[in-house]
Amino acid sequence: MALPLSLCFLLIVSLRAAAAVPPPRYLDGFLANGNFERSPKPWNLKKTVIAGKRALPGWEIDGLVEYVSGGPQPGGFFFAIPRGSHAVRLGNEASISQKLVLRPGAAYTLTFGTTRTCAQDEVLRVSAGRYSADLPVQTLYSSNGGDTYGWAFIAPSRVVKVTFHNPGVQEDPTCGPLLDAIAIKQLLPVKRTPGNLVKNGGFETGPHVFKNFSTGVLLPPHRQDRVSPLPGWIIESMKPVKYVDSKHFHVPSGLAAVELVAGRESAIAQIIPTVANRLYSLSFTVGDAKNGCHGTMMVEAFAARETIKVRHESVGKGVFKTASLRFRAISNRTRITFYSGFYHANIRDYGHFCGPVLDDVRAVPLTR
Repeated sequence: MALPLSLCFLLIVSLRAAAAVPPPRYLDGFLANGNFERSPKPWNLKKTVIAGKRALPGWEIDGLVEYVSGGPQPGGFFFAIPRGSHAVRLGNEASISQKLVLRPGAAYTLTFGTTRTCAQDEVLRVSAGRYSADLPVQTLYSSNGGDTYGWAFIAPSRVVKVTFHNPGVQEDPTCGPLLDAIAIKQLLPVKRTPGNLVKNGGFETGPHVFKNFSTGVLLPPHRQDRVSPLPGWIIESMKPVKYVDSKHFHVPSGLAAVELVAGRESAIAQIIPTVANRLYSLSFTVGDAKNGCHGTMMVEAFAARETIKVRHESVGKGVFKTASLRFRAISNRTRITFYSGFYHANIRDYGHFCGPVLDDVRAVPLTR
């Protein structure tokens, strides 16, 4: 049956309008008011508590959310806000959320600065669409409030609601994690380069790094990640590893590397394609990030049935060495794993965890 002319016209207009909508742009930067420097109106603030669901520009809030400034606080607290002047604190069961226009099926990382403010057992729940994770923030990896986390997800639709939530209930209802900066980056697919079976072996593809201040980006363990914030790699330890960039750290080569900041609780792995019974060489670079991390460092590497322990005596000058491991594949897929043998802290600040830096991971087949 033929459609009426009016209905045909509306259908054509709708199709043209849909075709005219540009695809979401490539994202790599702050969310809207992601640094919280745009404040609520004075009449939407009761001391530090935000009153009104949409009173915080760019965000929708639920529950007791405070808008705070850096420095000394009532009750003897001190809020370090290294990336700016303001932040938000999530009280009992409180949350902030924002809707983003994304590319369906694309991978994204959220990079956010967060720290606990009261209790030792504070948790930050981050969610995007059907993806979510509870990140324990009781361990402080830097003593200056600079802890930054990276968390990844796949966009399930064009419009995705991103939420940061405090699921805890403390005796003081205002207690909860502090958020001082939130950014997003689209993760492009990584491929193996010619002559290397390892994807992203130089760690050049990773989460957004804040430009004005960075202590590195902590990447949570695999149990918290359905999608890795470090493409190609699995964070399979109990504690996070740290993504460090060349602007703020000394790295062996390229734009970035990985720092193993939690000893044997800090490990990364990747499964590479191999041919059973064939010989391979696994090479990698080990050193320090020139960030005050001193002492005897050791990175242990595993491939098939072989292992190697690489020692590095660090004096904090950014010195590196290259090591290699020869192994025989026992199947068509081989897991390569790296972890730190020791625990380390900054020589000038024992509240700042650090460790050996790993970079330039390569795996190649041997001719004989």
